[in-house]
Amino acid sequence: MRKSHPVRRAVLAGAATVSGIVLLLSMKPASDPGSAQAAGQAPPAAAGQAPQGGVNGAVTGDAQQTQYGPVQVRLTMSGGKVTQAEAVQAPKGGRSDQITASSVPRLNQAAVAAQSAEIDAVSGATYTSAGYKKSLQSALDKAKAAGGAAQGSGNAQTLTGDAVQTEYGPVQVRVTVAGGKVTKAEAVQAPKGGRSDQITASSVPRLNQAAVAAGNAQIDAVSGATYTSAGYKKSLQSALDKAPAGGGGGAAQDSGQGAGAGSAQAKTVTGTAAQTQYGAVQVRITVAGGKITKAEAVQAPKGGRSDQITSSSVPRLNQAAVAAGNAQIDAVSGATYTSAGYKQSLQSALDQAGG
Repeated sequence: MRKSHPVRRAVLAGAATVSGIVLLLSMKPASDPGSAQAAGQAPPAAAGQAPQGGVNGAVTGDAQQTQYGPVQVRLTMSGGKVTQAEAVQAPKGGRSDQITASSVPRLNQAAVAAQSAEIDAVSGATYTSAGYKKSLQSALDKAKAAGGAAQGSGNAQTLTGDAVQTEYGPVQVRVTVAGGKVTKAEAVQAPKGGRSDQITASSVPRLNQAAVAAGNAQIDAVSGATYTSAGYKKSLQSALDKAPAGGGGGAAQDSGQGAGAGSAQAKTVTGTAAQTQYGAVQVRITVAGGKITKAEAVQAPKGGRSDQITSSSVPRLNQAAVAAGNAQIDAVSGATYTSAGYKQSLQSALDQAGG
């Protein structure tokens, strides 16, 4: 009988060992995210995703000023998901028309696909893309606040106020409201450049602290930062206005009803400022029982002949808004631009109110 060679025996033994290891590894339970989900453990949601919780209807983000004009995004939500995105404002005129026509549809598609503001900028449309993403995030913040309120007043809500233009640059405030109280305030935009950097660094932290301490926009201006303080307070009030009724912060209670009035409680909502050829128009409405009970323009064109047009047209627009209960109102003769801006801001307020 022929003897087995020692080297051959070593090779055969090694092959058997390797086969055994492969067999053991093939029997190891899977641990990838897909198999975890199959076992009933859903993988964690990515940060920045659209809020879940049954949010339905239209939500309009804040208008973002860019070098070539404002960009503003409106989302349609269904069951807490973004089903449609559209730009209700975008740069126009000259080459901007071509860039807007090419980039906005792609940004809209990206927003729906990503369900967040973490989308790529469109090549050749850097400014439009940046403005779009900021307005999109603002709309998602508002939807998140509405969803949080629907799940219980104890949940925290993030509310971003409108950007308020000041002589030295825009001021925009974001607050966190939980249990009916302001738990955090921060300026997401503030004047910068030159001496403004020093003033902002000194004043904004004090304004943030004052907002949390007061729980409302009735805070004192910081000495030496008059314009920044005024813009901060306006944006803060705008953020608080966006808090759903019963959610705390700026949701006004109906002065003629008791706390047990339920759905009859009033809610004050401030629309996004709409830029017109003669200045900004911004509308604030009070809604009670599903109806507009009051409308007012907190911003309107002023200076020169604009003062006369504003004083004549705005009261009529206010009356029309209350009578119609929506933004489908007629323009006032001789005040075409003011009327158009009023209607746009009114629609934004109604979107936030859920109407």
